[in-house]
Amino acid sequence: MQYAPEPSNESLRIAALRAIVVDDTLPEERFDRIVQFAAVEFDAPIVAITLVDAQYREFKAHVGLDGYGGPRDLSFISQAVLEPDMLVVVDAHFDARFADNPLVTGAPHLRSYAGAPLRTPAGEVLGVLCLIDTKPRGLDEFERAILRTLRDLTVNELTHTPVVRAAGCSDVLASTAKLSTLLPHQMPAGQDGAQAGV
Repeated sequence: MQYAPEPSNESLRIAALRAIVVDDTLPEERFDRIVQFAAVEFDAPIVAITLVDAQYREFKAHVGLDGYGGPRDLSFISQAVLEPDMLVVVDAHFDARFADNPLVTGAPHLRSYAGAPLRTPAGEVLGVLCLIDTKPRGLDEFERAILRTLRDLTVNELTHTPVVRAAGCSDVLASTAKLSTLLPHQMPAGQDGAQAGV
């Protein structure tokens, strides 16, 4: 298994996380609604908003998982936090970074992963919004656009951005739901379902 290097701004990243998550990562309805929406929208058995500390990852909200998190170095998230946009693994069995990962070779037998880093306006990554499946799958450009929208909503909720407080989480989710009903021919040019790579 390939272990990911630390982000170059790791100390700043940890400080930003701890400044926002003052007490704990108890469940909150506003984050639960985001992962529940994503699970239905993407037909994904596992969805999580995960916050990443120095050694551990903790679930802020999740669907299809037990527990509260686990070691950071065993998770896909260590690679995902390094990505400028998102990490998409179509089939972990054929990705050298993850093929022998215990989460792939054993329970829960993960095969595909899409993780969008939760990056603050200052550039620090607090964690990842991820979609996980036990079968191979990618994301086309339209699905990636929806995941980015949900990622941005999550960051806004975590950092208490006023524009989201004014609009409300429900309004943003409703807008995202409307976006997802667009037919492929209504997508912008160049976003007509190209298969995602790793």
